[in-house]
Amino acid sequence: MATQNIVNEHKNMMEKVIEHLGNEFKSVRTGRASTGLVENLRVDYYGTPTPLRQLATLSTPQADLIMIKPFDIGSIKEIEKAIKNSDLSIAPISDGKVVRLSVPPLSGERRKQIVGQVKQFGEQAKISIRNIRRDANKKLEDEEKTKLITEDDRDKGKKEMDELTKLYTDKIEKSVKAKSDEIMSS
Repeated sequence: MATQNIVNEHKNMMEKVIEHLGNEFKSVRTGRASTGLVENLRVDYYGTPTPLRQLATLSTPQADLIMIKPFDIGSIKEIEKAIKNSDLSIAPISDGKVVRLSVPPLSGERRKQIVGQVKQFGEQAKISIRNIRRDANKKLEDEEKTKLITEDDRDKGKKEMDELTKLYTDKIEKSVKAKSDEIMSS
């Protein structure tokens, strides 16, 4: 496999880490109501854990309210149960047709805890990026040992992987800072 192919393959993996981090951030609670808080919540729907976004229409009619309108009204009890069992610490209010979640404002202490959680997500993403770099470097060394690429190609590939690692680590740090600022200011 050519050096550039190895680098590109691992660059794509790094992109997926950034994408995953963005999805993690959607599930983090800020001061505003967001459907991202609940859309990936797993609901036991006829014995199958199903993401809530596949079972209901999610909306935020107000800054502090999430409305969940199930396609199948029979699933309301299971949706309520999934919300109660989640780590959201928001009590669902149901009228039999729609589930409402009132998102209370965050206390200063809770904001700090959530920022800590965001930083944890960022650290996990950085670890993933470094692991991808390590795998790419190992692959480059293996290719060089089997004489598929030259020593210069290996070194060039490693240098490129180091640059990509720095680039994606910086992206992660910027994302973490932006999300932390959003949590502390909202």
